[in-house]
Amino acid sequence: MAIIERPSAPAIVGGGNLSPAVVGATQAYGVLKRPVSSTGWRSWAFTVDHKKLGIMYGVVAMFFFLVGGVEALLIRAQLMGPNGRVLSAGLYNEMFTMHATTMVFLFVMPMAAAWANYFVPLQIGARDVAFPRLNAFGFWCFLFGGIFLNTSWFLGGAADGGWFMYQPNANALFSPTHGVDFWSLGLQITGIASLTGAINLIVAVLNMRRCRSSPG
Repeated sequence: MAIIERPSAPAIVGGGNLSPAVVGATQAYGVLKRPVSSTGWRSWAFTVDHKKLGIMYGVVAMFFFLVGGVEALLIRAQLMGPNGRVLSAGLYNEMFTMHATTMVFLFVMPMAAAWANYFVPLQIGARDVAFPRLNAFGFWCFLFGGIFLNTSWFLGGAADGGWFMYQPNANALFSPTHGVDFWSLGLQITGIASLTGAINLIVAVLNMRRCRSSPG
């Protein structure tokens, strides 16, 4: 069930000879009000509902899964025979690095967040996670971080320091492009998403679960 502000009986403010001011639910909190749309793209773009955010996490994670799968296929095509010419040496290093990054940080972890966002509030009997807007902020950080990470392909080359980005492979001598910079900043942004999601779920489980002895 989406958490939105639905118009209710308006409250009349004022009295005497003054004209009454009508205040509805959608105006009560100004810019801090919950989204009012329950259908259409706005209901997804501005949602704070844990179910919709869980679905959005899952859809974006599956998209990056396809991206990582294409990278894996190109790696395997290069290794299909000796002296492969599908990828150059530098592009192979970039593909190898970005495949691992995509699968771990843009698929596995967000997919876990998708399941947790959707099911944990239902399992503990809560209306939503502890901080719904922070939850939405975390999703958009994840999406922006994933896009930012992959823009390096079009802006001089992706990171090529390997799965663990060890030195000296990742320093300016062996990786002179800005790929490692995109990689570092992109993971910082997606890390914000992971941190906010973890805080939300921990607080929700500790503070919002129903008492075992209560009915229902």
